[in-house]
Amino acid sequence: MTGFHGDGLPALLRAALTTPHYAETLAGIDPDRITDRAGLATLPVLRKSTLAGLQAARPPFAGINVRGPGDHARVFASPGGIHEAQPRGTVDHWGMAAALDAAGFRAGDIVHNAFSYHLTPAGAAMEAGAWALGCAVFPAGIGNTEAQIAAALHLKPAGYTGTPSFLLHLLRSAAAAGTPLPFRHALVSGEAFPPAMAAEIAGFGVVAIQCYGTAEIGMIAHETLSDGVRSPDMLVNARLIVEILTPGTGDPVVPGAVGEVVVTRLDPDWPLIRFATGDLSAEVLPAQVPAQVPIRVPVRDGAMRIRGWLGRADDGTKVKGQFVYPMQVAGVLARHPAVTRGRLVIGHDDGRDSMTLLVETGSGDEISAGAIAADLAALTRLKGEVRLVAVGRLPDDGRLIEDMRS
Repeated sequence: MTGFHGDGLPALLRAALTTPHYAETLAGIDPDRITDRAGLATLPVLRKSTLAGLQAARPPFAGINVRGPGDHARVFASPGGIHEAQPRGTVDHWGMAAALDAAGFRAGDIVHNAFSYHLTPAGAAMEAGAWALGCAVFPAGIGNTEAQIAAALHLKPAGYTGTPSFLLHLLRSAAAAGTPLPFRHALVSGEAFPPAMAAEIAGFGVVAIQCYGTAEIGMIAHETLSDGVRSPDMLVNARLIVEILTPGTGDPVVPGAVGEVVVTRLDPDWPLIRFATGDLSAEVLPAQVPAQVPIRVPVRDGAMRIRGWLGRADDGTKVKGQFVYPMQVAGVLARHPAVTRGRLVIGHDDGRDSMTLLVETGSGDEISAGAIAADLAALTRLKGEVRLVAVGRLPDDGRLIEDMRS
C-alpha cells in the first residue's frame, strides 16, 4: 500500500500517550517500535460511532486532546454529539490548502466561502486552508442568496468553496438576473457531486473539484485536475496514513477492494490513531492511475489515491425490532477464515422480517452453514438462514448488509 509516513509515528504515539484516553488504550506500547504499517496494525481502532459515548463519559473530548480544552482557538459541536477543537497557533489544522491549490486557487485570490461558520468546523477549515495558501476569504456562510450574489459581484472572488448544490443555485440565480458571477474555480464537499452537476457548473465557466473529509480528521483526500478535467480518483492528504480495512475489523482488505476508511493523523497536537470513519472507499492501485500527471498538483512519489466516498460501512439496520450492525456481520465472518466474502440480506416474507447471510466459498473449502448460522444468532441475537455461494457471486462494494425491504 502506498502513501506511508512511518517516520512520524513514534513522535505521534509519544504525544498520544500523554493523554488520558491513549494512556489507557495504548498502555504498554513502545512508540519507537511502531514504524511501519505492520506495527500500526497492532494498535486498536477508534471508531467514530463510539466517540460520542466516549466524550460523554469523559467530556469534552474523551481525553484525547493533548492541550487543555480552553487552550484552543475554536471548539465545535458536530452532528451526533461529537465535539472537536482547533489548536491555537496552528496553520491549516485541517489540511485544506492542498485541496484548494488543486482546485486552482492561488495566493492573492479571494475565496467565497459558503460553508457554515456555526457549530461545525467546515467554514473555519476552508478559511484556514485559504489563509495558509495566501488567499483572502469572504465568510459568506450559508443562505442569503441575494446578499451573496451582490457581494460576489462587488468583490469578484476567484472562486467558491461550499456544497455543490448551493454553488449551482448561486450560478443559476445570478444568471437569471443577468449578472453572471465571476467564479472561475470551486472546491466543493459535503454532498454528492455527480457528473451532470459538474457539467452544468462547468457551463457557467467554473471548474470544480471535490474533496472528502470529516470534521474530526479534516481533509482526507481531494480530486485533481488534468487539462481542466476532474480525476476519477482522489489524492490522499500527505499528513495522513490511510488504511482500507474490512468493516468492523482491524484487518486490511485485499489491495484495491472496497473497505472502511481508517485514518491516522500525524498531528501531535490532536492525535487520532486508526480512526475508523465508517466511510467506504478503495485504494486505487498504481497500475490503475491514469498515465497523465495532473497539472498544478505536486504529486508525491508513492502518494496514495483512493476512489473517494463510496457509502457508509457502519449504518445499522433494524430487524425484528432491533438493530443489526455491519460490525456484527464482520464478527461472524471473522470466525470462519474459509469465507472470502459475505453479505447479510434483509427481506420481508409473509409480514415478517427475514435474514439471509450469503457467504462466498471456494470449491475446496470446508464451511458449515450450521456453524455460521449459530454464530450469526449468537452475535446478533436473531436467527437467520445461511446460504453458500460461489466466489465472485457477491459484489465488491464493501457492503455487509443489504436491506431488500420495500
